[in-house]
Amino acid sequence: MLSIVHKVSAALATGLITSFWVATAVSELFLGPVAVVWVKTLIPYGFLILIPALAAAGGTGFKLARGKGGGVVGAKRKRMPFLAANGVLVLIPAALYLAAKAQAGDFDTSFYVLQAVELVAGAVNLTLLGLNIRDGRRLTAGHRRRKSTLAAREMSSL
Repeated sequence: MLSIVHKVSAALATGLITSFWVATAVSELFLGPVAVVWVKTLIPYGFLILIPALAAAGGTGFKLARGKGGGVVGAKRKRMPFLAANGVLVLIPAALYLAAKAQAGDFDTSFYVLQAVELVAGAVNLTLLGLNIRDGRRLTAGHRRRKSTLAAREMSSL
């Protein structure tokens, strides 16, 4: 059960961050200011789902990894402080500031500079989350193989 909560919360968090990033890029590149205001306004509301999902993924991840510190688990554990710091110190404040600027229609140089910083920081977090997902799949690869082998044996005995 813990593993399922971890997978679902991690997938939800990664999906939300991806949707924030893509919506921002698409609205800026292909749509007008109305879409940018809409996207920038909605992203902070997404934090109401994102932050609990990240907390659940982190908490369950630490529980699943208890007693393990090196190798793939260690690599995942080392990435987490960077993910958290990037989110808390860069992405959340940037999103709140950009939402306020967008709602005021204040698309000045500081808006676009911070928008670029936010996109880079978001891409960094998505990369780190992707590496954690890859490593998590490596950790469970043997378990998935055993399950598929058992299922194949059951099917062949029918």
